[in-house]
Amino acid sequence: MEKNTTMIPLTTDVPNKKETVCIFGTGDFARSLGHKMMQCGYSIVFGSRGAQTSSLIPEGATVLSHAEAAETSAVIILAVHRTHYSFLENLREVLRGKVLVDVSNNLKINQYPESNAEYLAQLLPGSKVVKAFNTVSAWALQSGALDASRQVFVCGDDSKSKEKVMEIVRSLGLTPLDKGSLLAATEIENYPLQLFPMWKYPIYLSLVLSAFIFFYCVVRDVVYNYAKQQVDRSFFIAISIPNRVCPAVALILLALVYLPGIFAAVLQLYRGTKYRRFPNWLDKWMLCRKQLGLVALAYAFLHVLYTLVIPIRGYVRWRWTSYTIAQVLNNKTEPLNNERAWISDSYLSLGILGFFLFVLLGITSLPSVSNSVNWREFRFVQSYLGYLTLVLCTVHTLLYGGKRFLNAGSYPWCLPSVYILSLIIPCIVLAMKFFLIFPCIDRPLTDIRQGWERTTKDVSQTNSSHCRSAV
Repeated sequence: MEKNTTMIPLTTDVPNKKETVCIFGTGDFARSLGHKMMQCGYSIVFGSRGAQTSSLIPEGATVLSHAEAAETSAVIILAVHRTHYSFLENLREVLRGKVLVDVSNNLKINQYPESNAEYLAQLLPGSKVVKAFNTVSAWALQSGALDASRQVFVCGDDSKSKEKVMEIVRSLGLTPLDKGSLLAATEIENYPLQLFPMWKYPIYLSLVLSAFIFFYCVVRDVVYNYAKQQVDRSFFIAISIPNRVCPAVALILLALVYLPGIFAAVLQLYRGTKYRRFPNWLDKWMLCRKQLGLVALAYAFLHVLYTLVIPIRGYVRWRWTSYTIAQVLNNKTEPLNNERAWISDSYLSLGILGFFLFVLLGITSLPSVSNSVNWREFRFVQSYLGYLTLVLCTVHTLLYGGKRFLNAGSYPWCLPSVYILSLIIPCIVLAMKFFLIFPCIDRPLTDIRQGWERTTKDVSQTNSSHCRSAV
């Protein structure tokens, strides 16, 4: 007796086709997005003013008029500028109930009173508007997600429509980030127009510090020598002065990374609560600490490079040669100064260790590394090792100066050396941190950060206990 069996093939020749998506516009971004979506299995229909097929259109895509293209899909990606939205009014009925994805950007921040997506929702109240893809460039779509940012900000008032767009984003190998309702569209549209928003203040500060220290060194080491001793030291501008600017700026910026945290701790102790906002300037300062540290690391790298070329400088080789010849002519060899040798070796050793930890701080601040460690590990590196780095770099600078600050000749025109100026802020930070780690201060600060609040009753009880103790 024969049995009828149904054979199920292990493989299939039918491609994994997805839904049809309509794209209004045939510009660079529209074509790049369409090509990428076709690679991921979507059928693409372009809506254009001219329904003729162009050689620029990806092979396999269809080009129709706007009205005909809108009929083919429930998802329409609008890749045209806001100034050309007027043609959509004639398609209001065709677009009713469809998901309309706005990918437009403006020429400047806050160019219009409302965002482009909100304006589109007002223009087409029957459509479900979602903002997406405006942070991705045509170049990124062509070159692949690995060569550019993978994040795509998405916002919209209809959750189902937003989820459908986010699924398209995932299928393209990108990472959708839900920013909430359509009210977030303004922030999303302003994002691509910002030029290093978190780097602006650190870079400005580093440039101002560099310019001040540079001109300070020029006056102290070049102008003074020429005015008082008629000696030309203008060549110091090439290497000597930059090699004083870089370590000074690096040390000051590293101290400024930890100074706002100390200010925040003092403010919380004074207020007796953590549930009050910090001043706006302190908030901004704390948000850009990572950028301050990375800029400081860049200056430290320059300091290392400038230091490595010291032996091949003409001025240095001339001084060594002159010193050797003077010893030969005088038939006298100066004995080794053990104290100076210890200071020199300790100065170099602390500099190497400080720079090593500085690089470690920079590596752990990278997203790919910081995402792979837990909070306790990250805090250990960025806080404890960070302060250790500041201590090593500060002592490194102190040993560099040695006893020279006691020499009156080290103050031409009563101007102290740059290394003395660079030690002011780091020493203040370390001194304040030293007092904050005392148990009598650290314990109440820890309680405040865990949610305890000082009330008027607590203050009165504390005062009465002090009075009883005095009696």
